[in-house]
Amino acid sequence: MNFKYPLATSSWDQREYDALQRVIASNKFSMGDEVAQFEKNFAKYFGSKYAVMVNSGSSANLLMTAALFYTKNSKLNLKRGDEIIVPAVSWSTTYAPLYQYGLHLKFVDIDLETLNYDIAALELAISNNTRAIMAVNLLGNPNDFKAINEIIIDKDIVLIEDNCESMGATLHGKLAGSFGTMGSFSCFFSHHISTMEGGVVITNDEELYHIMLALRAHGWTRNLPDKNRVSGLKSLNPFEESFNFVLPGYNLRPLEMSGALGSEQLNKLPKLISGRRKNGSLLQDKLYAHPDLMIQKEIGASSWFGFSLLIRPNSDRTREDLITKLNQFGFECRPIVTGNFTKNKVLKYFDYSIHGKLSNAEYIDRNGLFIGNHHYSLFDAIKKLEEI
Repeated sequence: MNFKYPLATSSWDQREYDALQRVIASNKFSMGDEVAQFEKNFAKYFGSKYAVMVNSGSSANLLMTAALFYTKNSKLNLKRGDEIIVPAVSWSTTYAPLYQYGLHLKFVDIDLETLNYDIAALELAISNNTRAIMAVNLLGNPNDFKAINEIIIDKDIVLIEDNCESMGATLHGKLAGSFGTMGSFSCFFSHHISTMEGGVVITNDEELYHIMLALRAHGWTRNLPDKNRVSGLKSLNPFEESFNFVLPGYNLRPLEMSGALGSEQLNKLPKLISGRRKNGSLLQDKLYAHPDLMIQKEIGASSWFGFSLLIRPNSDRTREDLITKLNQFGFECRPIVTGNFTKNKVLKYFDYSIHGKLSNAEYIDRNGLFIGNHHYSLFDAIKKLEEI
């Protein structure tokens, strides 16, 4: 079905196609100079010392999780069985790497208005066993990191961010994804910038950076600096370093095409975010006090990945009716991410617990949906929403 108002559209123009042709003409397609340049540009843009590009945002979460298991820093190092707090609403690959590394996931409810952590529930969920918190910035909206940091300031807890849906969002002038020890990003087609497939992890920690460089490419030393925090000093003989494996790694490497696209897209990011924010402001003006529907309450400056529509508890409207009308008028819509993730059968494999009741996560699971936002004006679409 073709929708007049789809969830995602392209932000490419001739510059992206020229970048692809540049890579084709070079005849160098595996990870190389284009990826390295994008990483440098990305780190600078987000005020981070280091950036590691990978083949997806899901891989970024995997790499970020894995790095914490191989660091020698006792304050950051995680081990199997450690407890990590996660929100009950996020994407599947927020959780999968945590399970794959044997962490105990403790699910905590979200706030019905912001769709991010219920801060009071988060504070109560922290136990003596808690070693990490995964903060997920949902649909472009940063978490309240001031409140989170106040909760964990005197605790030995690692904060990491899944920022795959919130590139360009800010809180108190600081970019989302840069509040934790590491932050992950996605560059998939439907996200704020698109490199076809792609993801990035940023950090200011040199050792974690070196660990991720090794893990990204088979666990070998080939891509590490001559003097590094993983293997120490590399051999001056490149033959000896060709297949020198020091960590149990993967192949998460991106293509040169993705790196070239990333640099072009990053140049556009301020304008892309500005367009999304203008649409977000218009939506707030038109629907903030709607008698039947709630929209996401902004924390800081959202980058408005999409627009959530949540039926108010006192409304007689049903989600089925709302979906029918939205589709009828050309709106493509989906659930709010996964809704209450704990209802999924995949949890039978997880080591997990649930803190309290996930009443808000369950409510949006049954009564919420989201529609797309874009970098261009959605004046007509938001006007149509008013009519619906």
